[in-house]
Amino acid sequence: MKNSFIFDSRLGIRIPDPQKARETCSREEMEDLLFQWELIKGAVPDRIKEIEMQIHVKQEQLSREPDFEISCRLNTEISELASIINNLWLCYRADAWAAKLHH
Repeated sequence: MKNSFIFDSRLGIRIPDPQKARETCSREEMEDLLFQWELIKGAVPDRIKEIEMQIHVKQEQLSREPDFEISCRLNTEISELASIINNLWLCYRADAWAAKLHH
């Protein structure tokens, strides 16, 4: 069941593999999956803090950047990092996958 999670390089965490979540599993396997998911979710706030630090560095660079094109690139990078944070919070709060395991 360890292959029930795949590494998402964008988010920087393992997430449930949608293909594996549809498989039927025993109660023990289900409990193991839920335990693994809780461990993964527990690391999400630290991952968010890491990304927030990256955003602060880029915001500092942006505040000193005179070149318009570089400023646009920094803004785009900041937006992408903020999007990752939003997706991480969704993962953190999501229990829909865990609910599928119970059916």
